[in-house]
Amino acid sequence: MYHQVVIGTAVAAGVALLYMQHRRSHKVQTIPLGEGWWGAGEKPQSEDDNIYSFEVQTSDDEIKDLQERLDKTRYTDPLEDSAFEYGFNSIYLKQVASYWRHEFDWKKQVAVLNKYPHFKTKIEGIDVHFIHVRPSQQKNQKVVPLMLVHGWPGSFFEFYKILPLLTESHTDLAFEVICPSIPGYGFSEAPHKQGFNSLAAARIFLKLMERLGFSEFYLQGGDWGALITTNMAQMKPQCVKGLHLNMILSRRGFKVLLSLLIGPYLPFLVGLSREDARRLFPFFEKNVWTILRETGYMHIQATKPDSIGCGVNDSPVGLAAYILEKFSTWTDLENIHLEDGGLERKFSLDDLLTNVMIYWTTGSIVSSMRFYKENLSSNLDKRIDSRIFVPTGLAAFPGELMHCPKMWAQIRFHNIVSYTMMPRGGHFAAFEEPQLLASDLIQFVRKVER
Repeated sequence: MYHQVVIGTAVAAGVALLYMQHRRSHKVQTIPLGEGWWGAGEKPQSEDDNIYSFEVQTSDDEIKDLQERLDKTRYTDPLEDSAFEYGFNSIYLKQVASYWRHEFDWKKQVAVLNKYPHFKTKIEGIDVHFIHVRPSQQKNQKVVPLMLVHGWPGSFFEFYKILPLLTESHTDLAFEVICPSIPGYGFSEAPHKQGFNSLAAARIFLKLMERLGFSEFYLQGGDWGALITTNMAQMKPQCVKGLHLNMILSRRGFKVLLSLLIGPYLPFLVGLSREDARRLFPFFEKNVWTILRETGYMHIQATKPDSIGCGVNDSPVGLAAYILEKFSTWTDLENIHLEDGGLERKFSLDDLLTNVMIYWTTGSIVSSMRFYKENLSSNLDKRIDSRIFVPTGLAAFPGELMHCPKMWAQIRFHNIVSYTMMPRGGHFAAFEEPQLLASDLIQFVRKVER
């Protein structure tokens, strides 16, 4: 009884404190666009603002070096019956490496990458890579500009399956799509100075859209792309006609705590649906223990990314294990119980290894990992105004690491036009379920355009 009273008093005090913090934080702040310089050395007086065509290339020497490294890989035997519970199972890893060495055709995949037009332009001292896909406009068809932003450990290639669904439409609506690579990822130059976070990326991408001649546009993102596009909407809301996200980050507060206390028993009283309750509870198991188990990489990358980066940047098999393990568990957490991690249930090895090769051939894994340190070295809630007022569409995929109910999302997003409980799919929505994501994005844009 004594313990119940103490716990009850602590919960009540916590609720009261969160309520007062919620009241005090109601004042809306603004985010200045600002300026930055991420190039090497001192900032020059002028900068080349031209846009140049770019083509992904490879060479026999590059492929030979990869093959020699694959041949010299040292493996560690897995524990018996451990599946993917300790990370990437080395028995299956040998199969992936063998396919990579003997069957994977990088030159063929380079041709696939070059299917869409690539460009580079220098912004704030660094070369920014992007693909720009224009639709073949049909009669009476409206074309709207759209930027798609990837996350980690993905790349612009994640969007190759969704691009035809957006740009080759025969309906009344089609998209002119811009897919940039985050600076430090793939073919975008890495920042040469400390401090490059999502705000800096957002500012650079806004400048990119302005340079391309777009004054109004839509945004879509997941993972880091969700944070970057949200920052873009906060910096220049007058330019962002709509924001569509497949990873939803809400704020903590009184409503969230209240729904966690009452939701498991009477979800409808605190604005939760049955599906919300199914995805959220038991809360400790699904949102605390699972997150602790799956975010060890984040703690490393947010503190000492260069240390672990030395290893994965030098070993192609190590790099593949590190990246592809995320495509296993972040697609479906139950995949840790499978010997092959369930990787080929939703993806082909050609597609998975193409994404790995973008990191390998550009040597960008370390700079991509540094993005965690730059973003997580300060409190995100204190760094920016966390309220968003542009029209917003949210797609909640069941395999996402954390579920955010609409009621929670409304604390941060004040103009939710569309919130969809997706029937299947995980963290890499565009890569895994392109048709589902495209359909939800299209219906959202149609609602906004009306």
